[in-house]
Amino acid sequence: MRLLKPRADVSKGWYFGAWNSDQAISVGYANEGVDEPHYHQIMSEIYLIARGQAVMQVDDRTIEVEAGDVIIIEPGEAHTFIESSPDHFHFVIQTPGLAGEAALADKIRLD
Repeated sequence: MRLLKPRADVSKGWYFGAWNSDQAISVGYANEGVDEPHYHQIMSEIYLIARGQAVMQVDDRTIEVEAGDVIIIEPGEAHTFIESSPDHFHFVIQTPGLAGEAALADKIRLD
């Protein structure tokens, strides 16, 4: 896991980009943090927090995220949102982007 935060001393910066990956991606969004503990066997998930705050559980760590943060969840890391503010909004990028049955099989739900 890597948690990335914007730098206050620069007006524009880069977190990551195509220069370090040639894999296909899937991009989605959510208006709230969904509490559904799971992990992925193959995919990494990159959450870009656009608005509000949330509390996530990543393996045995509780992580607070807020607008401007990026959190990268690696394959095998169990994760879920525990709570989120009413104004929460985030984007999620999945890489490699899997479709259909492959995507369903990659997501392992936890009780």
